[in-house]
Amino acid sequence: MKRHTTFTVQAFSKLLLLALFTLLYTGCTTPRPRNVANVCSIFMQYPRWYWAAQAAKRKWGVPIPAQMAIIYQESRFNADAQPPRERLLWIIPWFRPTSAYGYSQALDGTWATYERQTGNHSADRDAFSDAVDFIGWFANRAHRKARIPRNNTRLLYLAYHEGIGGYLRGTYKRKLWLIRVAKKVQNRAWTFSWQLKRCASRIPKKPWWRFW
Repeated sequence: MKRHTTFTVQAFSKLLLLALFTLLYTGCTTPRPRNVANVCSIFMQYPRWYWAAQAAKRKWGVPIPAQMAIIYQESRFNADAQPPRERLLWIIPWFRPTSAYGYSQALDGTWATYERQTGNHSADRDAFSDAVDFIGWFANRAHRKARIPRNNTRLLYLAYHEGIGGYLRGTYKRKLWLIRVAKKVQNRAWTFSWQLKRCASRIPKKPWWRFW
């Protein structure tokens, strides 16, 4: 009876630890905003996202509406977004087509380059502050290498999707669907800009003691 009780207590302890780990892990992922189509609603719900976007704008010179429009297109503000798995024989879930992950849908290799060049080795693709910093970093590279204005969301998105090399080679010109999507991203940035002008003064200010 004593051995059985000991086993039961040990098993219960392991289950409890597993449950706590799962709770902590899921608690670290920020739920999607209630209204992803309204940047005012997003920033009022998550003021720290606004502070992070402001920091990325100061650092890289990329407007906040452009940052948010790209994230909207890539993940709809879903921290754990990934491409759907392909199907083997139309039935069996198989590998994902790319390594894209997180708010920005950054690929493994591009994210590794970002970490190396910025020194932000603790960055996570499912952290919003790192995602907007990544987008700012990429847009700044596109500005330097391809002479794309930092406020031209349409061209920035084409380079973001095709890579700067692909953009310079004009690979997007053969993809009419991508050109249409890039225009949608530009229109989204204009909408976000219009919204933000009307609510920026109402978004809570970052306290002086907050470092992130």
